[in-house]
This record gives sequence, C-alpha cells and structure tokens, in this order.
Amino acid sequence: MVDKQSPIPIYAQIEEQLKNQIAEGKFPPGAAIPSERELTETFGVSRMTVRQSITNLVNDGLLYREKGRGTFVAAPKVEQPLSGLTSFTEDMLSRGMAPSNQLLKFEKRQPDKGIAEKLHIAESAEIYFVERIRYADGIPMAIERTYLPVALFPDLSGEVLKESLYKYVEKTAKLKISGAVQRMEAALAKKEDADLLHVETPFAVLVIERVSKLSSQVPFEVVRSTYRADRYKFTSEIQR
Repeated sequence: MVDKQSPIPIYAQIEEQLKNQIAEGKFPPGAAIPSERELTETFGVSRMTVRQSITNLVNDGLLYREKGRGTFVAAPKVEQPLSGLTSFTEDMLSRGMAPSNQLLKFEKRQPDKGIAEKLHIAESAEIYFVERIRYADGIPMAIERTYLPVALFPDLSGEVLKESLYKYVEKTAKLKISGAVQRMEAALAKKEDADLLHVETPFAVLVIERVSKLSSQVPFEVVRSTYRADRYKFTSEIQR
C-alpha cells in the first residue's frame, strides 16, 4: 500500500515497492509484472500515477515493455568494454549467454557514395548487404546492418551468417582482422527497428557505426548496429 499523507510522491512510493519486489526475487528477470489495471487496484491510485511509476522504471532500465504483451523485468545490462574488437557471438559467449540471430536480408547491391568511401571501393563495385537481429538467451538485443565487399568474400552465404562473421573471416577466408574505428550516438528507435526489437516507441537506443580493417589496413566491413539501451551499457578505461 501507499501512504497518501507522506511527503514522498505516490508514484515514487510505488516505484520503491516495485524495486524491492524485484530485488527480493518476487519478479525475476523476464517475468511480467502486474498490469496497470491490477496495480491501480492494488495501490488504490489512478492509472496515470501507476503509468508514471512504470515509465520511470522503464527509463531506469529495470523494466521493459513489449508491444502487445505487457511490461517485464529486465535482465542486468550487458556491460560492453569499448576496448578490443570482438564479435557479438564472442561477446555473448564470454558472458555465458547463448547467442543467436535471425537473418532478415542477404543480398548483393551497389554501395552508396558514403559506404563506398568507407570501404575504399568504387560505387560500381558490388557489396553484400546483411541485416540481422542479434539475440542473447532468446532476447533481441540489437539490429545489425552490415556492408561487405563481394570481392573480398566471393563465397559468403546466408548459411555462414547464421553464426559469427568474424569466425568466417579469420578461419575460412584466412584473413587477419586488425582493428576498427567506432562512432556511437544515442537516438530514439525508428518504428521499424522498435518492431524488430519488440519494444514500444519512443524507445532509447544506442547506434554504433564501425568500420573494421584487416591487417593490410583494407576495410572489410561497415556495420551499423542499433542496440537496446535498456540491455546495454558501454564502458571504457581512460588514463590521464
């Protein structure tokens, strides 16, 4: 229950009680919390007050909404260092999570000017365009849109892309990956991306563009990834 005589706002009291219930394990990660109607009846408050409490917990990353399904307890965020070049598959396996992906598109096309410049190829050259949803333990974590020169990987197939691309580059294509340049920015998910990530708009995402190079310093991929901000946090160690 809530204390309506308390100087602490009612929505904040509800937030605290839900936080405590999550911490105590009443609602474990992935579990649905009661609906807004049920919480309204439980606490004897307006639906707007309950919605504000839930929205604040969603914004804090403790809960997440799935369109048409309800509101669920978020798993702890995946902490991703900004040092070292690893694949999504490698990252998830190192955390004891099961990586998987859904291949949405795999097609040949000609690059636009920006992609051609980043890959150091002519606009008339062919590239692969790959669009995948990346999952960890069955939960959609990110959307990856990758651009690769066909000339470097003439045998690349959709079957290969069901697993780690970097494993294919190093083990099958026998090429050495040296490093990458990344740029990150915060954004609101586009409607298309929100649907693929099973979240409702407006929804905060982290957008990262990476240009990766081989040991010869030849760029071999441009990948634009949209990460769920409620499931990821990025860390970096810096020194003066």
